[in-house]
Amino acid sequence: MTRKKSSTFLALFSLLVIAGCHDPVDKSAGSPLPTVEVHVETLVLNAAALQVELPGTVQAVEQATISARVAGQIVSLPVKIGSKIKQGDLLVKITAAEINARLQQAEIQLVQSRRNLARETKLQLVNASTREKVKTLQELVQINEAVYREAQTILGYTEIRAPFAGTISGKLVEVGDLASPGTPLLKLENGTALEVVSQVPEALAHHLSLESRLPLTVPAAGLALTAPIREISPTVDPTSRTTQIKLMLPTAPELRSGQFARVALVDNQAKTLMINSRGLRQKGQLQQVFVAEQGSARMRLVRTGAEFGGQIEILSGLQAGDLVVIDASEKLQDGQPLKVITDGSTK
Repeated sequence: MTRKKSSTFLALFSLLVIAGCHDPVDKSAGSPLPTVEVHVETLVLNAAALQVELPGTVQAVEQATISARVAGQIVSLPVKIGSKIKQGDLLVKITAAEINARLQQAEIQLVQSRRNLARETKLQLVNASTREKVKTLQELVQINEAVYREAQTILGYTEIRAPFAGTISGKLVEVGDLASPGTPLLKLENGTALEVVSQVPEALAHHLSLESRLPLTVPAAGLALTAPIREISPTVDPTSRTTQIKLMLPTAPELRSGQFARVALVDNQAKTLMINSRGLRQKGQLQQVFVAEQGSARMRLVRTGAEFGGQIEILSGLQAGDLVVIDASEKLQDGQPLKVITDGSTK
């Protein structure tokens, strides 16, 4: 039994000696990345004339929403959408029975007060009436004249006429509907003079004046021109932080109220970061740039903007002072050693 244990021990010891004759494999050690020679550029903020495109809407310079000034039922509506209207044409007629009764009452009171004044004036001439009584009747006549004129004016409100020549662009009621004060009935536009209305960010609006001319296009009309600014709002909308501007349009048969327009605005005060387009690497939906940091390549994900003659705007991911690799970006890996070439020399 002792001999068997001894032989087993010797066999195991021999195997360990044989295994020790081979070098151990270091699986953790990898091949080092080779050093790559690259050119770099230092990012700086540069002034750039950036063109901002703003949406706009074509609308008529002269437009009105026709509303009622008195309550009543609509008995006549001799217009429809698209009707060509002259100034003073009848648009809407409202029932006037109650207003006519009020006018008749005011007329009767006025006639009666004038008759009383005439009688008392004659009596005063023969000392049968007093000056105070005549004066009181004179004031009463003036009051009744004002009431009568008011009733006549209100009666005139039952017939709504066009304030200017134009086209009916909206019809919101029909005959038989009840009109009430302030309720919109029709929309009237003068399509001979059109303008573009646009909202300008407050940071850019202070560069504009009534002497400014801006490029604009109306795609549906196939129109592209430079239009003068007709109006600039003196206030800023606190919700959108924009200022409204209006640009004049020439007369053109293709233009229609409500069409979409694009207004181009150049921001000469903008500053942005630009890199050489050769330094940008596209990986699917990702845009990558390598920067040189302490002798190594470091990959950065960026978001780009406009492109100008081989230069690409960087919106995020880099900052001024970064050393951007402008070549060899396709073969670089994150952390790879770099040898920066500057004016034919390396460092």
